Amino acid sequence: MISLEQRSIAHFDLDCFFVSAECLKDQRLKGRPLLVGGMSDRGVVAACSYEARKFGIHSAMPMKTALRLCPEAIVRTGDHDFYSELSQQVTGLIAEEAPLYEKSSIDEFYLDLTGMDKYFGSLKWTSELRRKIMKMTGLPISFGLASNKMVSKVATNEAKPNGQMAVEFGGEKSFLAPMPVDKLPMVGKETAARLRQRGVETVKTLSEIPPALLEAWMGKNGIAIWNKANGIDETPVVPYHEQKSIGTENTFSTDTIDLKFLHRELVRMTEKVGFELRQQDKLAGCVTVKLRYSDFNTVTKQAVIPYTGSDHILLQKVTEIFNRLYDRRQLVRLVGVRLSHLVGGNYQISMFDDTEEMISLYQAIDSIKSQFGWQYIMRGATACT
Repeated sequence: MISLEQRSIAHFDLDCFFVSAECLKDQRLKGRPLLVGGMSDRGVVAACSYEARKFGIHSAMPMKTALRLCPEAIVRTGDHDFYSELSQQVTGLIAEEAPLYEKSSIDEFYLDLTGMDKYFGSLKWTSELRRKIMKMTGLPISFGLASNKMVSKVATNEAKPNGQMAVEFGGEKSFLAPMPVDKLPMVGKETAARLRQRGVETVKTLSEIPPALLEAWMGKNGIAIWNKANGIDETPVVPYHEQKSIGTENTFSTDTIDLKFLHRELVRMTEKVGFELRQQDKLAGCVTVKLRYSDFNTVTKQAVIPYTGSDHILLQKVTEIFNRLYDRRQLVRLVGVRLSHLVGGNYQISMFDDTEEMISLYQAIDSIKSQFGWQYIMRGATACT
């Protein structure tokens, strides 16, 4: 068995993915301040080009604010289908070559290359894969190569845009040391501000603080942050094909042909699995509906969809599938809904067509469900009539 200290982990990240995808469709957009997101008065920025970032624009910013900062910016509404298709294309190229990979979001991948140095050389192999992806897709992509997932991700961020970086085994701490603390994953603006108030500006200073003291300051996250500051991360690369689906089904006490009741059940179940999806910070790329008739004949139908975590989009697809599936017009014993092809990402991709209010509404609803249970708040369609 290979020890964790000997690992070789590559992190791939498609640079400004949504922006790069739009530039594939229209080459004239390259080098321009480009915003991808909602076009309505309440729309938000899902992604922005490096040229737009120079004006202080960032993702999740209200589109109105972004256009005030950069009036000459070009806006595109986003193309779920095209982005999902490109993501799947990159996934396919990685799957063909990598011995073990994890798709952590629509545009990020971790590859476990442990042991490959004996035969190919991990850096050479990874560089060749990067060139292949860029040649086959036309998309810029960066990677970091290190002994663990956390350091490789930081290295990728340092290599952007459209670059690559390798951190030699044993050099993790010295690589991280001069960086500001907010370069570390898990250290957001609020945590970084708290650390700076205590005089902790760099990762080096953070790494020298006794773990017990950090735990006293930050709670249980203190130990995790200390490990990151010291370049320690034993998180495994989780094989993509082992990603679990999320589903639920209901066997009725009495077989039914009541379509209104069946549709209410589908709404209820979709909201349940949608909430679980967002709780896991995931997006779904495939929806399956299951139907069992009173004679125990069971049928299923699935549809590949653009990655989403939004109930209203999932509900539309579930209803569409059910209406195609239910063609025998006989008593129904069971219905079920399952989400699969899961990747990380949550609200990011919803920003193309969701307003600030819609995103805030989902966050508020999920907060209530987290406190009191998913069934505590549901759409009116689930109420009995």
